[in-house]
Amino acid sequence: MRYYISDLHGGHGALNDTMDHREFASADEMNRYMIKQWNGRVQEADEVMILGDLFLGRAGEAETFIRKLKGKKYLITGNHDRFLKEPSFPRQLFQQITPYMEITDQKRKVILSHYPLLFYHGQNWIKEDGEAVSYMLYGHLHDTQDEEIMQELIWRVKTHRREYKKISREIPCNLINCFCMFSDYIPLTLDEWIETDRKRRALFLEKSRF
Repeated sequence: MRYYISDLHGGHGALNDTMDHREFASADEMNRYMIKQWNGRVQEADEVMILGDLFLGRAGEAETFIRKLKGKKYLITGNHDRFLKEPSFPRQLFQQITPYMEITDQKRKVILSHYPLLFYHGQNWIKEDGEAVSYMLYGHLHDTQDEEIMQELIWRVKTHRREYKKISREIPCNLINCFCMFSDYIPLTLDEWIETDRKRRALFLEKSRF
């Protein structure tokens, strides 16, 4: 099984009181909860694509945290993964470390980046029945005003039509924010993220002025 998640920010205790307002009593309590949620879903043979900002802290602290997480881990680097710069960190804890990746998940193209790419590879691709072929999964924005702006941009792109294979269609523009708090810190499959995003986007449009 393959799962996706972003922005756990292990060790980043300030997020309990600012920005995310995670409301754990301490960074240690937050770390324990995230590890429990992760390991309740992920098995050792599973793959987990981490879309950046996994841990904020020194190499030894990051290693302790990461070793407790089950599964084969792939890290799409984020701006807070500074532990990677320390020579003492065992990079072999990850199957791969990269700022960008394109993979296939059940015959669907998946673009992986910590930062959202509004015009990503395969954005216009759809099957004859209209089903999307390509998805862009990102992190970085958390549940902030920047994410609201991103949702507005996605909506604006989706409302445009473009001729593709001689048929006028709406542009799919399937960007999905895999922020860990949207899934209660549980890594989700692509299909689960698609459904989570559908529900969240519907609420956004309901509350917006569009």
